[in-house]
Amino acid sequence: MKRLYLSALVALFAITGMQAQEVDFEEYTLDNGLHVILHQDNSAPVVVTSVQYHVGAKNENPERTGFAHFFEHLLFEGTENIERGKWFEIVTSNGGSNNAYTTDDITYYYEVFPSNNLELGLWMESERLLHPVINQIGVDTQNEVVKEEKRLRINNQPYGNILYAVKNNLFTKHPYRWSTIGSMDHLDAATLEEFIAFKEKFYVPNNAVLVVAGDIEPKKTKKMIEDYFGPIPRGKEVEKINIKEDPITKQIDAVHYDENIQIPAIIHAYRTPGKTERDASVLNMISNILSGGKSARLYKKMVDENKSALEVAAINLSQEDYGVYITFALPMEGNSLDQLTKEIDEEIVRLQTDLISEREYEMLLNTFENRYVQSNSSIEGIASSLADYYTFYNDVSKINDELKLYQSITREEIRDVARRYLNPNQRLRLEYLPKED
Repeated sequence: MKRLYLSALVALFAITGMQAQEVDFEEYTLDNGLHVILHQDNSAPVVVTSVQYHVGAKNENPERTGFAHFFEHLLFEGTENIERGKWFEIVTSNGGSNNAYTTDDITYYYEVFPSNNLELGLWMESERLLHPVINQIGVDTQNEVVKEEKRLRINNQPYGNILYAVKNNLFTKHPYRWSTIGSMDHLDAATLEEFIAFKEKFYVPNNAVLVVAGDIEPKKTKKMIEDYFGPIPRGKEVEKINIKEDPITKQIDAVHYDENIQIPAIIHAYRTPGKTERDASVLNMISNILSGGKSARLYKKMVDENKSALEVAAINLSQEDYGVYITFALPMEGNSLDQLTKEIDEEIVRLQTDLISEREYEMLLNTFENRYVQSNSSIEGIASSLADYYTFYNDVSKINDELKLYQSITREEIRDVARRYLNPNQRLRLEYLPKED
């Protein structure tokens, strides 16, 4: 036992040493509005080139949902100088890898190359921005790709529609009410002209941030960035979404049916502040207290002790305008969804009433310190974080303040935030049930 204790201390000191290393960066803005962030790390001959566009599902026309996710696929089709279907071949044949993802708030593209192919990565991203080919062949091809993705990941996946069911009931005005993947009917009905207009509106340099991270020489990198991105014309200013929801003052009761499940689920969802608010970080800690592993409160009580649940989780989904705090549980045979609601509520009331113990608080801080280290342990992770801090906070230096923020959150603050947001009269209670013939 003593040896284990000493090993834990050694590991903790090692982590603390890593935390002291701040992420160095340089940032500037081109004349066309493209923001640029450089992070030099010459420890390995690898470089990341990434572009994050401040466009997601929330920027779509309610009658044309799914456009942002669709463009995540469409902008890999090809450009005036990259033959259709050759994008991935060029990347892999030059020792690289690439990917992209879309959320309700942003679309992010990135390449990882050996550092001697930095210029190739910059050229490809500038091509995506300046010379994408958007034609009917590409639209039709990606339409089928997106449909298949929706079938596999959502429609035919057990519990695959939970997030859509939650958002559709929790939001009535804000565009967070529809799913990121959108409606296939909307995509089928869209014209080529509508796709082109969406590209011209949102995929412009003044609505994007370019991050170059890794084994770079800043002076040479800046020259390449100016050469490839400087000539791209500035677009019209993108209007920010500013739609407010009315407060929830009475529990919303809803039911959703899923033909892919046999075990029902109970979901409670609370509308919470956007990710830039301090309370959103406190809610991250609360979710860890409730379900951050098998020793967490909900799992220990409902799965281990009461054996009332097969699975239970608490998740804080942080987004730009609003967050969604979700608890989810599957009942063991013989236990009702009402019983699960009662047990989850008891643990939340306990958080709202009593301060967590000093030991639990210390373990919580250690968890978030470790997460911070892990998030900055790779060049890819650092590049993504730099883009996020610019896009959402307009303050890239906050990448070095994240750990300090969590360390400043007190036990009293955890109790007070639980009181402020996690109440039955402020939530959606969703019964997610098997669909019967």
